[in-house]
Amino acid sequence: MDADAMDFPTPESDVDSIAPESLKAQIDGGESVTILDARMASDYEEWRVDGETVESINIPYFEFLDEEIDDDVLARIPDDEHVTVLCAKGGASEYVAGALADRGYDVDHLEDGMNGWASIYEAHEVTEYDGAGTLIQYQRPSSGCLGYLVYDDDEAAIIDPLRAFTDRYLDDAAELGVDLTYAFDTHIHADHISGLRELADEGVEGVIPEAAVDRGVTYGDEMTLTNDGDSFAVGEATVETVFTPGHTTGMTSYLVGDSLLATGDGLFIESVARPDLEEGDEGAPEAAAMLYESLQEKVLPLADETLIGGAHFSDAAEPAADGTYTAPIGDLVERMDALTMDEADFIETVLADMPPRPANYIDIIETNLGQQVADDEEAFTLELGPNNCAASQDALTSDD
Repeated sequence: MDADAMDFPTPESDVDSIAPESLKAQIDGGESVTILDARMASDYEEWRVDGETVESINIPYFEFLDEEIDDDVLARIPDDEHVTVLCAKGGASEYVAGALADRGYDVDHLEDGMNGWASIYEAHEVTEYDGAGTLIQYQRPSSGCLGYLVYDDDEAAIIDPLRAFTDRYLDDAAELGVDLTYAFDTHIHADHISGLRELADEGVEGVIPEAAVDRGVTYGDEMTLTNDGDSFAVGEATVETVFTPGHTTGMTSYLVGDSLLATGDGLFIESVARPDLEEGDEGAPEAAAMLYESLQEKVLPLADETLIGGAHFSDAAEPAADGTYTAPIGDLVERMDALTMDEADFIETVLADMPPRPANYIDIIETNLGQQVADDEEAFTLELGPNNCAASQDALTSDD
């Protein structure tokens, strides 16, 4: 049952809501935050608001439906701290917060719940980028999705756009006084719905790897297909196609301004790609070998100062000084043993500790191929949760 669709009793107390951006600002600022997550335990275990200064308590909403709430339930909730209650969409948490306020607790509830949390989308300039123009990294904290906007003169291009934020890209381009000329996808994503087709509908030239079309893309005729070595001009900046299969057979990176390699899901600043989302466990060893070859022959030969910017970050990733999840190749080679292993050890490492596959990944892949239709609400719901596109749950980098 959808808790947020239920008719809850009306508590006597009115409680304030807190905007998702405000809650994140508290966490980013190092404030102590206590969260009561009123979702089901399975949803909580899969995906939740977390952080170094966050105390998170999971008590499902139904524990608060009786007029007399069990003392053991109330004992789990601190009565000497401010508590933020959240749920999936904001309805159940408003009721729970009101019930607690009736009993003297200092509470508010998260506006729009985890859906609101998933709507946060931040932009940070990549200050170490030294190519032509300016490079922005978009960050979606709820899922760790990353995108890149490069702009110069009166043109701009977006790499790995999310459908949920189509309007954001267009609005940002307009505010910057540039035309959004290109939208690039690195591959057929398994964790979020691509915004490529929606941007194409708005007049942006969509670009996908030609190798990705072989997976069954239904809209290839509507896009510009790209291959290794192709180059696209964005003002004086360039976006060069670098074919890097492994995570998928069509996985492609884009070298922006000869300064940052947008690696999609091939290489992250804390790990490397998982190789099992296209052909499953049976095809994973071959895909891992393909990934090894791509890293050794296409990525690592680039200059040490070339920045790596993946399509995702995890809780294990540490941002750079500018707040972006980017790092120089030379730094990653020093800190990530997997990049200096021989092929056999690399394959063994990549296959050893893969996390659960992304939620709804088959439906997401089929939607991104154009084989399945999802409206905006369905698309947003499909991609809620962690991305899990890396090969390991923990960082493969060391602090040395």
